[in-house]
Amino acid sequence: MAETTLSSLSDLNQAAAIVAEAPKYEQKLDKQGRAYATGKRKNAVARVWIKPGSGQITVNGRDVAVYFARPVLRMILQQPLGVAKRTGQYDLTVTVAGGGLSGQAGAVRHGLAKALTHYEPELRTALKREGFLTRDSRVVERKKYGKKKARRSFQFSKR
Repeated sequence: MAETTLSSLSDLNQAAAIVAEAPKYEQKLDKQGRAYATGKRKNAVARVWIKPGSGQITVNGRDVAVYFARPVLRMILQQPLGVAKRTGQYDLTVTVAGGGLSGQAGAVRHGLAKALTHYEPELRTALKREGFLTRDSRVVERKKYGKKKARRSFQFSKR
């Protein structure tokens, strides 16, 4: 970066205007016109492709209502579309592996939010404000030796 010397307050204002420009995000699409992103939660990894369509969601080759049978999991999955006001406007193709159903739903939500920002970069602020672009780093703590679980000890008896 070029070093400049400031001689007056007007020079300072001009320098601040140059530095204050926000980064511009660009649309990232593949050859089929889809946006792709990877989402993670606990031990689950979800690969998400979105393209304009009627709102059809396919998870591992099955309908979303069959794969995620509990309504709470489907609600978690739909949250980024609701915040972006794009419900029913995109077709989703998802492959998810690892973890349980709850972790998989969280991974799909994370991947969907990232894919939406790749398709429509102006949605980034709304999704980031809701926390959908942040990877939840909490994972299961490992079991320690001499313990029954990660922290639980065996029952103590004096006699």
